[in-house]
Amino acid sequence: MGIEGTVRVKVLVGEDGRPQEVTIGKSSGESALDEAAMDAVRTWRFEPARRNGVPVRAWAIIPIEFKLID
Repeated sequence: MGIEGTVRVKVLVGEDGRPQEVTIGKSSGESALDEAAMDAVRTWRFEPARRNGVPVRAWAIIPIEFKLID
């Protein structure tokens, strides 16, 4: 498709490290890139945030850059 851009994905990480909600924090301006970024993040596993040593749900913003290489 020949497009590049950066998507900022907003993800709510659960106590188990799995994404519970995934949304666009800031669009790349290209819906195909935005969707690809959200689809990827939905498959990831995270180290959950902790409060007093106990895993808690927390929001994170993840920049994902799509760049063409030679």
